Amino acid sequence: MKPNPFSLTAANGAAPDGPTGATVDYRLARAATLRAWKSGQLGRHDVCDAQRELHRNAEFCGQPTRRKCPVCSTADLVEVTYVFGPWLPKHGRCVTTRAEMQRLRHRASVSTGFVVEVCTDCGWNHLVRRYTLGGKRSA
Repeated sequence: MKPNPFSLTAANGAAPDGPTGATVDYRLARAATLRAWKSGQLGRHDVCDAQRELHRNAEFCGQPTRRKCPVCSTADLVEVTYVFGPWLPKHGRCVTTRAEMQRLRHRASVSTGFVVEVCTDCGWNHLVRRYTLGGKRSA
């Protein structure tokens, strides 16, 4: 059975490549955006607006999921993780490997990770979750 990345255990750092602190889940905001699109309050161009760099990162660095795109229903979504914090570039770092995530988790400084789901076919993108990493103190 696959661990739930939204569980309290994962939020407290038990997951090998997940957050080490508080996690914010954006499923309700995602559902509201999709409801607004389906009701016609938002156009497809409003919800399928992935920027070129995000689309490129999704295509070449993203982690595939088995979830279908909620807009086009043809492609599987890809998750892209960005981390922002001290000693990282101003524009953040797109994390592509588990080893890189482990290094960030074990840093003394606190960073913030953002996971974005992206459809590489239609451009749908939405923030899935935000979490804190690092803050490990040596004993």
